[in-house]
Amino acid sequence: QVQLVESGGGLVQAGGSLRLSCAASGRTFSGYAMGWFRQAPGKQRELVAAITIGGTTKYADSVKGRFTIYRDDARNTAYLQMSSLKREDTAVYYCAAHAVSWRYFPSIYDYWGQGTQVTVSP
Repeated sequence: QVQLVESGGGLVQAGGSLRLSCAASGRTFSGYAMGWFRQAPGKQRELVAAITIGGTTKYADSVKGRFTIYRDDARNTAYLQMSSLKREDTAVYYCAAHAVSWRYFPSIYDYWGQGTQVTVSP
């Protein structure tokens, strides 16, 4: 198993930046595909960004060009750098992990963090 702990959320003005971190413990981090999800009040959880074990990334259209997902396997940490934040980015952000044996984007994730709140003010 792997345990995930997010950090880095908070209150930021529109146009600002935040970097979320997802620290993993347990099994070998490099063997997990990682994803960042978010859930706003009254809305379904959505995939924001994902990264394979090879470092290939994909993004939701709503965050392309503004968010960057990356990973540091030596530090067992995944990151989500968020820039040009908008009010509609306000949500609880979750990181998730799925054990994989080759480079692909999983359709399900087995392990989840507790979430970190991101609030973007006008």
